[in-house]
Amino acid sequence: MVDPELDELRREFLAESADKAREMEAGVDGGRSQQSLERVIHLAHQLKGSGGSYGFERISTEAAEVEKVAERLLRGENDALESVRTHVANLREEIEKQAKALG
Repeated sequence: MVDPELDELRREFLAESADKAREMEAGVDGGRSQQSLERVIHLAHQLKGSGGSYGFERISTEAAEVEKVAERLLRGENDALESVRTHVANLREEIEKQAKALG
């Protein structure tokens, strides 16, 4: 059964998630200051929690990975940079895929 109100909420969530993913990408690529990495972690944590609520398990899973790897990067583990970039890209891809599926 299709619930138009739920679908609208899901579309809004995906639009906001796309904005957050772009912000995460900028935070990772734009100098990686402590403040920008903390923001990436915060945004990923939000998506991790709310993704599953809207039925987007893969968004939640990828956001959890972004959060975990960004925390490593914040601690100075520079080998985590490529991994966090990959997970942010995966997150954006999944958001776009789900947005297309909802129409």
